[in-house]
Amino acid sequence: MAQIIFLHGPSSSGKSTIARALQAQIEVPFWHISIDHLRDGGVLPMARFKAGEFDWAAAKPAFFDGFHMSLASYANAGNNLILEHILDNDHWLPDLQHLLTGHDIYFVGVHCALPTLSAREISRGDRPIGSAQLDFETVHLGKRYDLEVQSEDGPEHNVNLILEGWRTRKRVSDFFVSCDL
Repeated sequence: MAQIIFLHGPSSSGKSTIARALQAQIEVPFWHISIDHLRDGGVLPMARFKAGEFDWAAAKPAFFDGFHMSLASYANAGNNLILEHILDNDHWLPDLQHLLTGHDIYFVGVHCALPTLSAREISRGDRPIGSAQLDFETVHLGKRYDLEVQSEDGPEHNVNLILEGWRTRKRVSDFFVSCDL
């Protein structure tokens, strides 16, 4: 059984900063996995999508199905994961609940004030303007977490909270509930 710490929150909420700080402090090896790694690492032909040469809307379902299946493969092989993801599609949570059955998942909601999200989105320059606000308004709805953190509290504080909660092995999130049925 792999350990998975799943950081979920809006675009630009601070998930990557928390993930890097968490990976640097946690006592066992964890991979840090995100869509950004694939996008920024050249796995996706982003320039061609941006130029309109390829249709992202047509490619997106297969991309995310493959990404989700790869997460299960990494975990099934015994790799611990710090996963950062935005569940902005209604079927992704049930898909991941199914694919990651049998693994210990600590589901963390990462929150951030809307003005901070919007400012980060603009300064990053790699997100469609308005996506952070849309995420802010929707991604946490109906989700049950093991822990919720505020990114403005700082990575050190949040990492301490996450590690403390993760170490208890107490799980109450959507992932625990789905595995318990």
